[in-house]
Amino acid sequence: MVKTIDRAKARAHRHLRVRSKVSGTAETPRLCVFRSAKHIYAQVIDDVTGVTLCAASSMAKGFDGNGGNVEGAKKVGAMIAELCRDKGIEEVVFDRGGYVYHGRVAALADGAREGGLKF
Repeated sequence: MVKTIDRAKARAHRHLRVRSKVSGTAETPRLCVFRSAKHIYAQVIDDVTGVTLCAASSMAKGFDGNGGNVEGAKKVGAMIAELCRDKGIEEVVFDRGGYVYHGRVAALADGAREGGLKF
């Protein structure tokens, strides 16, 4: 019998493996990425207190474009960098969320770097 791969379960396992090594503090919070088929989300989290400091997504009111492609992900990265700049956050730790660092995840990271975040 052929076993089918539960992709969501495999991603959750990879995310746990990444999270065991990556943690955000007040000085360098964690930039966490979640991507779905149509949208992409990013939030900056202080894991010590368990508080989301700022968040951006392709579903935000100020977003124009498609969140399911590389250009949209780059725009979300620029949005999260601008929100972090407003809060005084300059340096973060990147959490790829169990996804491969390629395509939309890499584009979001590039957009955040171009916006002024360091990681």
